[in-house]
Amino acid sequence: MRHALRSYRLLVRWNLLRMRTTLPLLIVYQTILGAGIVVGLALLVPDPDPTTARYLTTGALTLGLVTIGMVAAPQMVAQQKLSGIFDYQRTMPVPRLALLAADATVWIALALPGLAATLGMASLRFDLQFTISPLAVPATLLVAACCVAVGYSIAYATPPEVAAVLTQLILFGALMFAPINYPAERLPDWLATAHNWLPFTYMAQVIRETVDVPATGIAVLPFAVVALWAVIGLAITYRVMTRRA
Repeated sequence: MRHALRSYRLLVRWNLLRMRTTLPLLIVYQTILGAGIVVGLALLVPDPDPTTARYLTTGALTLGLVTIGMVAAPQMVAQQKLSGIFDYQRTMPVPRLALLAADATVWIALALPGLAATLGMASLRFDLQFTISPLAVPATLLVAACCVAVGYSIAYATPPEVAAVLTQLILFGALMFAPINYPAERLPDWLATAHNWLPFTYMAQVIRETVDVPATGIAVLPFAVVALWAVIGLAITYRVMTRRA
């Protein structure tokens, strides 16, 4: 355990040093993206009712996590594969879970400024007052961990070119055809049914119900589904790492 914790601390430091030139750009990008999603989506619905405004706000938070975990993180892994850093990492005498945890820590930390900007911009744009649950922070971390785990499973299990295409499809699908910014009832029946098995609906619900607690309370099922997807993504990633090491 002591070796794993020490490895984790050193790996976080190593990741920060390795990404020191790109970290500021990623933070700025994530912050602008979070605020921009709120402003851009608000242009589609100039005078939203309170329910729509809450969907747009919490949807923007969810999309920010999807972008950083399922798009930016796996694309960085794809670049590492091409540059040789990926193979070098796998030769390090450190626990594989410590390596994954260190990477996830950096990516989740990168998402935080964008989340704050999104919530602040939404409060100003829509004049909303939120009933934030104490579970909001762990819920956000769970969704972020799920996004990173699924994103890494794609990046680790597929060639860089395939991973690049899949991440772009995920971003496009989450933005346009996932019930994140709007209720699932607006989707065709077949697509709404498909989303019963995908994580996007549940990630959005976890964020939405903890940022603004509904009168009926916070549902447990979305937390369980998001946690299950995180475990599946982590298991695939760990399997690929240990099989190819």
